[in-house]
Amino acid sequence: MEGQDCAATQTPTPFSSASTATLDDDPEVEKGHMPLDSASDVLSQKDVENEGSPDVAVPTKSLVDVNNSLVEFDGPDDPENPKNWSKAKRWGITVSMGLMTFVVTFASSIYAVAIEPVAREFHIGYVPSTLGVSLFLLGFVLGPVFFGPASEVFGRRVPLFAGYLIFAIFQIPVAVARNVETIMLGRFFGGLAACAPLAVVGGAMADIWEPLERAYGICVFAAAAFTGPVAGPIMGGFVTQSHLGWRWTAWITLIMAALFGCIGLAVIPETSANRILQIKAKRLRYETKNWALHAKADESRVDFETITRIYLVRPFVMIAQEPILALITVYMSFIYGIIYLLFEAYPISFQEQRGWNAGVGSLPFAAFIVGIAMGTGVIAWSTRTNFARAFKKHGKVVPEERLPPMIIGAAVLPIGLFMFAWTSNPHITWVPQVLATALLGMGCLVTFWQGINYIIDCYGFYSNSAIAINTFIRSIAGAGFPLFAPAMYHNLGVAWATSLLGFLCLVFFPVPVLFYMYGSRIRERSRFTPLV
Repeated sequence: MEGQDCAATQTPTPFSSASTATLDDDPEVEKGHMPLDSASDVLSQKDVENEGSPDVAVPTKSLVDVNNSLVEFDGPDDPENPKNWSKAKRWGITVSMGLMTFVVTFASSIYAVAIEPVAREFHIGYVPSTLGVSLFLLGFVLGPVFFGPASEVFGRRVPLFAGYLIFAIFQIPVAVARNVETIMLGRFFGGLAACAPLAVVGGAMADIWEPLERAYGICVFAAAAFTGPVAGPIMGGFVTQSHLGWRWTAWITLIMAALFGCIGLAVIPETSANRILQIKAKRLRYETKNWALHAKADESRVDFETITRIYLVRPFVMIAQEPILALITVYMSFIYGIIYLLFEAYPISFQEQRGWNAGVGSLPFAAFIVGIAMGTGVIAWSTRTNFARAFKKHGKVVPEERLPPMIIGAAVLPIGLFMFAWTSNPHITWVPQVLATALLGMGCLVTFWQGINYIIDCYGFYSNSAIAINTFIRSIAGAGFPLFAPAMYHNLGVAWATSLLGFLCLVFFPVPVLFYMYGSRIRERSRFTPLV
């Protein structure tokens, strides 16, 4: 469902980490780095000029510096600079990437309605059949290890479409499987490749949008990333219930992937400024026969040791040393797990208890989409008002200004859970449960997305490492929660099982409140945050 945003100044991905702008060999964390322009660690030119960082390459000044043969953009208005593309082109890219994100997150959950028919057809238990959901999400855990470095070395377009193509291909073995092992392998490798859009799109949004404009573009990405997992069971329920059967959940995913992939191929160019300049330098070398011409990114050495340190070691160091990152990650992982747990809980409540069929029983998920729209509005309003005022007043990002909407979401979420729990009796009308679902959608989106924003704002240059470990842990939660959901709901009942989740949400409620009050003091003592 990984992978996040109405951020005015940052571009996180909700389900996977974006790649760093450069694989720089930074020695020790230094105070004084300004917050990043995006979750993909792409610094703005202003940051580069102010900080004088030699490791970050976002050239925006001149054509070719004859003295050092460095190829850069032809000034701030260069049409080759992605941020100077027309709004129509940038919106086309944004919507197309949003559709691709929708498809991969849609695929993560559509199998949930096929769990029971798969178990019957292959004579396996319900829990082993549930692995089809968990293994797909397990792919989200491992995918960024490949697509993060790939988007650095090859730019955004190649890893985006390579992963997307592999994801589409692996729908075929699921659709034609003659044994459960084929289904599980297809789901795992499909999920592994599906995280490509989630890992790349966040960085691409940072490539093409200025910070304040990006708030609205990222809303498209965020809505797609959260709507996909909810739409999957709705459509899948009717498909499974029809004469087409459960195998068509994979065929429909493949058809959608092919359609939106073809649109993307026609609409989405390379968006990475570094990669565009590398291509430009190569072209100029052949045109001028000056073989010394090169882009800034060509000066960076990319090797196994650098990739290992940035993508594998540093994230675990940060989660062990940073209380903000640790607590926000645990909270977000719990919320992410709840989202995928609900895909198992709703059939129990609406199909087993109320006697609805698979198609009608999946319709209450539509209210979750309504909640997503409400949450998107809350974040957009907060970004445009409170956050923008604070940004203008201080001249920089104030991370704690992300937290008021998160506090609202943290309060709405347990209310929705308790309301769902204690109106679940089949003798009570279904309306309150559906209304509660809208509250769940709003609470999950706002809390999750503002948590991502807060991490990005707090850790600036090192936000990619923070998001990487956050993605790793929450994807494990998303894969694990569906496995125990059936036993929990059958043993405790819908009311008490859902209430248990509500009580745990109350335990987490103080987290954003405490960081709103004391976050700046905690950041002052951090090794990985910019100068407060």
